[in-house]
Amino acid sequence: MTSVRETLGGILGGAVDYEAGLDTLTVAPPGDVDPELTAVVHQACGTLLRSGWQPVELHRVVARRGDPVQGRLVTDAVAAHLHGFARDTVDRRWLAQADELGARIWWSAGDAYLREASARWRVDRVTLLDAVLRLMATLRELPAIETLVPPPGTVAAPAGTSPADPALLHRVRSLLAKAEATDYPAEAEAYSAKAQELIARHSIADAVAARSDELVPYARRIGVDHPYESEKAALLDAVARANRCHTVWSPELGFSTVFGFDADLDAVELLYTSLLVQGDRAMVRAEPRSGKARLKAFRRSFLVAYAVGVGERLAAATAAAVDGTADLLPVLASRDTEVRETMQRVFPATVRSRGRRVDSLEGWDSGRDAADGALFDV
Repeated sequence: MTSVRETLGGILGGAVDYEAGLDTLTVAPPGDVDPELTAVVHQACGTLLRSGWQPVELHRVVARRGDPVQGRLVTDAVAAHLHGFARDTVDRRWLAQADELGARIWWSAGDAYLREASARWRVDRVTLLDAVLRLMATLRELPAIETLVPPPGTVAAPAGTSPADPALLHRVRSLLAKAEATDYPAEAEAYSAKAQELIARHSIADAVAARSDELVPYARRIGVDHPYESEKAALLDAVARANRCHTVWSPELGFSTVFGFDADLDAVELLYTSLLVQGDRAMVRAEPRSGKARLKAFRRSFLVAYAVGVGERLAAATAAAVDGTADLLPVLASRDTEVRETMQRVFPATVRSRGRRVDSLEGWDSGRDAADGALFDV
């Protein structure tokens, strides 16, 4: 008699017709099927979590395919994976990500997991098993990636990190939230500019205060959503470069790896997220009411121009913050060298991306106007 794992292997390997295999698992006794499928999913997620993937990254790459059930399965697999480790052996960033996902053991036992999940999520058994099979197909396609955060069981919090001051982050978040909420461009301009000014000043002060042997650069993966991923990745790169960070874009996985010091990484992530919201809003206001092809060209050109303009304005703001402090230049240059060396160790071979084509002059002009509006000198 064919085992559950053999049936699953046949389905995923293409030796068994998908619909026929799903029917086989559906009519088989749940007591035989459920423990095996639960174990297979948790083992597959556990392997990836030991191979460089962090909880929110694994959840995101699955959830972005549009099936919320698969996202919940990954969240629960994260909870099961962490359950086997003492909390003081888990990196603080892992714990924060697990909390963000709401990863916790809520089911009574492994053999009851799928049955209880079906009731909890209000999905029928066929839908749930279909989600499990499609999730397994996705997980099998994912490669091991660079380990940026120590996996559970190693160390709780690496030495040499210096996250941004919580009070500063609170002020920056408040300013950016106001920039995103207002319907008045002048107000958004002022709030965004003030946020960048605070970020630049804090980063410079952090560079002056830190000894070179106390802090080391790190990396963080930031998700870049479709559509127009490459244009959005270009915006992230512009924000990163203006804040003394560097990026490597992985289009096949939907994220960019940003290298820099912790405080700068915090700032880049906050600023990029807000500028993307502001840019999307400005793009919708400016886009033409015309055919689909023209609209697509407009949006791509808009985002290209927006990234270029934002990069120029941010770079100018950062240069103004450094102006008059020539003694800081060697310190900042040394930190930039450290960041580049770290990036090259993780990605010894990278390919420079092609320039983005502009097919809509109207989109380009609107994007430049939006960039000027998003960062207005106060």
